[in-house]
Amino acid sequence: GVFIDLGGIDGLLHITDMSWGRVGHPGELVKINQEVEVLVLNVDKQKEKIALGLKQLTPSPWDEVEQKYPVGSRITGTVVNIVSYGAFVKVEEGLEGLVHISEMSWTRRIGNPSEIVSPGDEVEVIVLDIDKEKQEISLGIKQAEVNPWTLVKEKYPPGTLITGRVRTMTNFGAFVEIEEGIDGLLHVSDLSWTRKIGHASEVLKKGEDLQCVVLSVDEEKMRVSLGLRQLTEDPWLRIIPEHYMPGQIVKGHVTKITNFGVFVELEEELEGLLHISELA
Repeated sequence: GVFIDLGGIDGLLHITDMSWGRVGHPGELVKINQEVEVLVLNVDKQKEKIALGLKQLTPSPWDEVEQKYPVGSRITGTVVNIVSYGAFVKVEEGLEGLVHISEMSWTRRIGNPSEIVSPGDEVEVIVLDIDKEKQEISLGIKQAEVNPWTLVKEKYPPGTLITGRVRTMTNFGAFVEIEEGIDGLLHVSDLSWTRKIGHASEVLKKGEDLQCVVLSVDEEKMRVSLGLRQLTEDPWLRIIPEHYMPGQIVKGHVTKITNFGVFVELEEELEGLLHISELA
């Protein structure tokens, strides 16, 4: 801060009371021996301290923030600081808002806000929320753009054939990139009609291009469900019933033994259960 001679006694003008905006160093606003007009904020006779204010001589920009920048309004600001969880944007002198990292892009997976913005950048943002009491403004960059998920349902209705790249695999399925930032989930149960698959890696490879069919699109949850087995006819509807009929004697290889019976492979990727009650 700055000590100011009031005529035989000094008062402290703290750096936080110099301006409604950001101040890195008191020297940005005042100089030694400069005469300044200040407001007495507090007098502590016991500690012999006087607190002074410079910014209090002008109205606080927070007084009319809700009227000037109502929720939903589109404004242009300057990025003044970047932190791990977002970027602070200067709306006007003394007013800054936070663009949280989750409000920067509809589709991109962002590890750090610096991947999207840099200090000094002018950005167009939407006011998402104002907390006048806490002096906080929540801003969004992605809301200033068209949400691509509003178009996904139109571009990829159920039944659409797509070619995507396998991005990641889990025990419940694989995520396939349909377009930049838009992934679809290929569930493990939709990989094969007949084969029992424990992990997507048994069938797929990371990075491979894959043709799938769109099963459903949930715009609200931003999810696309994909299917691989649906590219072929369900063999349980016609092919299997025509080849295997009750009373028919068949041969196969035992693939798994459990406490309730034995699994027998009748042909590639097709197993039958020989229940324990049918063994003897």
